[in-house]
Amino acid sequence: MLEIKHPTVSAAVAEVNRQKFVIGPLEPGFGHTIGNALRRTLLSSIPGAAVTHVRFDEALHEFDTLGGVVEDISDIILNLKDLVLRSHSPEPVQLRIDVLGPGEVTGAHFGVNPDVEVLNPDLHVASLNGRARFAADVTVEQGIGYSGAESRPSSGTIGDVPVDALFSPVRRVAYEVEATTGEREVAADELIVDVLTDGTVTPSEAMATAGGILRRLTQLVENLAEVSLPDGLDPSAATEIPSDLIRPIDDLGLSERPRNCLKRAQVTTVGALLERTPLELLAIPNFGEKSLDEVTARLDELGLALASGD
Repeated sequence: MLEIKHPTVSAAVAEVNRQKFVIGPLEPGFGHTIGNALRRTLLSSIPGAAVTHVRFDEALHEFDTLGGVVEDISDIILNLKDLVLRSHSPEPVQLRIDVLGPGEVTGAHFGVNPDVEVLNPDLHVASLNGRARFAADVTVEQGIGYSGAESRPSSGTIGDVPVDALFSPVRRVAYEVEATTGEREVAADELIVDVLTDGTVTPSEAMATAGGILRRLTQLVENLAEVSLPDGLDPSAATEIPSDLIRPIDDLGLSERPRNCLKRAQVTTVGALLERTPLELLAIPNFGEKSLDEVTARLDELGLALASGD
């Protein structure tokens, strides 16, 4: 078996939501392998929040205009998509904004909400003339990656406009691989990953989440060694894998909150759930003691239990 030298991870001092990480020494070739995997995961799989729907009190569709407002509806929606949001609720949250002119409408006009933080309150939304009124309801949701407006049908409310949503809090990832020497002066790779986020998560948090996602995926392959397969990898042997482990967590009959929290943490099967300890589950955003008790009870009914963490 290939003997991997003992790599370490070091992080430079963060600079305004940007940070560099150095991983090495790695076996030659592994720099690009790990770097590409981390980059793709960071850009596509880190949970975040975004605007998904907008409804204006005095507009019927996205090509309409508002009296006394300089921007048309399409431009306003583009501005709203630039809101940097941190959502603490696994459920959709509706923000209300109601401003009378003259003046400028900014992100600060959304006010304080216990479930959603607006991290760029200075963002320009619209300009109002005279006694113009700008009133709208904005829906904020948690998600992963990109979700087009066409994938989210209108709620049926008149004037409701689905919005393209980019949930990823990671704005840019770049990596480079440099040649170095590892133990016993053997040639090795040194991977440098440069991560920029929008401020809703730190680069370190994003890297840790990406590493956890990749670890759980690669464990699926590693765990094949625990299943006795006949010569030729007879497909019928796949049935020897305990059926409970490959069941989706939807089959557990969990309530909406714990089910959504687990899915956003990439825990989609019972087998993946059993790999987590109670403390790891409690570390998932919005997953509390009540959710843990419900999960434990459902697993107990199947004669299963969470990892002990010993």
